[in-house]
Amino acid sequence: MNLFILRHASAGLRRANPLLDIKRPLDKDGKAQCLQLAHVLNALKLSFDLVVSSPLKRSQQTAQLVATETGYEQKILISPALAPAATFAQFQRLLRECSPYENILIVGHNPNLTQFLGQLLGVGATDVPVAGVTTPRIRLRKGSLARVSLQRGTAVLQSLLDPRVVRALYTTSIKSSRSKTSRK
Repeated sequence: MNLFILRHASAGLRRANPLLDIKRPLDKDGKAQCLQLAHVLNALKLSFDLVVSSPLKRSQQTAQLVATETGYEQKILISPALAPAATFAQFQRLLRECSPYENILIVGHNPNLTQFLGQLLGVGATDVPVAGVTTPRIRLRKGSLARVSLQRGTAVLQSLLDPRVVRALYTTSIKSSRSKTSRK
């Protein structure tokens, strides 16, 4: 299974009221991040068999924009296992339920996505020494996409696309390779 872990795109500032924060939508930059990521994924010829999102609005919007732009036509699965309060046990249950699919995109929030990714890879989410060994730090900015290969319980990080890299790839891919000449 190829698991694509996407942190929702930019959604502005967190709201003090949790009930309002649940409904916080993507901002203009977040929508652009989604479209740029979809463009890069299309250039890489990546598509998804299943798309799963957190129930929060900003994650659902991120999932919908990326899924639509990459040609995904099925319904997006909404799962509480990707909500901010979800546990790793809930996340593992979700992965077991999704095991028949090959390419899965999940969209959620930090800090739990970072923690889930770290636990899948067998490393901590911070660089705190454990038994005298410092574990690598994993950072998922808003709009970051991690690709993890899961084979028989073993997880391998294949790639990590930061939104800054996605923006650079997008801008270089839309520029014409031909030099501009004027005709008079």
